[in-house]
Amino acid sequence: MTDRRLQSSVRIVGAGLLGTSIGLALTEKGVDVTLDDLSPTAVKLAVDYGAGRAASANRGEHDQPGLIVVCVPPDVTAVTVAGELTAHPDALVTDVASVKQSVLRELIAMGADVSRYLGTHPMAGRERGGPISARSDMFVGRPWVLAGHDGITYSRAGAIEDLILDVGAVPIEMSVADHDASVAMVSHVPQLVATMMAARLTGATNGAVGLAGQGLRDVTRIASSDPGLWVQILAANAAPVAEILRGLRDDVDSAIEALEHPDAPGARRTIADLMGAGNAGVARIPGKHGQDRRYATLVVMIDDTPGQLARLLTEIGELGVNMEDLRLEHSPGAPVGFAEVSVVPEAEQRLVTELEARGWKIAAAGTD
Repeated sequence: MTDRRLQSSVRIVGAGLLGTSIGLALTEKGVDVTLDDLSPTAVKLAVDYGAGRAASANRGEHDQPGLIVVCVPPDVTAVTVAGELTAHPDALVTDVASVKQSVLRELIAMGADVSRYLGTHPMAGRERGGPISARSDMFVGRPWVLAGHDGITYSRAGAIEDLILDVGAVPIEMSVADHDASVAMVSHVPQLVATMMAARLTGATNGAVGLAGQGLRDVTRIASSDPGLWVQILAANAAPVAEILRGLRDDVDSAIEALEHPDAPGARRTIADLMGAGNAGVARIPGKHGQDRRYATLVVMIDDTPGQLARLLTEIGELGVNMEDLRLEHSPGAPVGFAEVSVVPEAEQRLVTELEARGWKIAAAGTD
């Protein structure tokens, strides 16, 4: 293919979810990608999926990359980057670890040539890791942070931005400090909150868990993430995470005080103010493709039988309506489910009318 920006070959160290996904996206563009990993099985799987070719043990001229992407766990990112800088003195090196300050500090302490290093972080991933979960479109439309530092200029790091654009992501420039503070807010603390809520379920009765609906699933969706990886991430970004948790603790303490004394003056206002602040916060989260807009939501009742969901999606497509989001929920003990379909507001009324004409029952409709 000729529509790629990146002209150099790429070496990927770490054939897990992110490394394999990057390899898949680049090979689709025709980039020469070599893969390396401590696990031969991971490399073979990634190669079988089409993410590149295995790096040779005896590197020749053909295996001298222009760009190296390190995709290893945070606690070994710095030492791996340093090793690649030494082994490939003419290459530009980047990494995709979810923390940036600690990696840069370690590299400087080791005396590494950081003039050829620029840390990055793609804001994309999945709950399951490994090459088997990789996707070539994982980064399409997703922010990808370039965490700049004083030792390198963006002009020298142009190949990294070319890679980001070639995989379909959106490059965002930030300092390492701003990056770590930002991901603490939008990624690391949400992971902890989801985990702590899910941990409460271990002591819940079967009857209570059996009533779980989409709300609980939304809150706990990311709670099944790898504990070993998250211990590394949180330890490396401890201060920004702790600062946000202290603010969250203050809100929890206020809610507890109000709920323990619900008839005290101001108690109901405290709860209302917390809920209002939550609404305001949700409104700031960008929608699909980064858009800041609201959608109309239809709740369609579906018989819990094979083929019903496929039929609904097919008929929505036949009507020419683009579905912005879809959530599914089952009614406990009932042979029906609910499909929560989000569309642009201007398509809502026509979709309701057309679906009802085709025999679908609309349980609710309105704007998010």
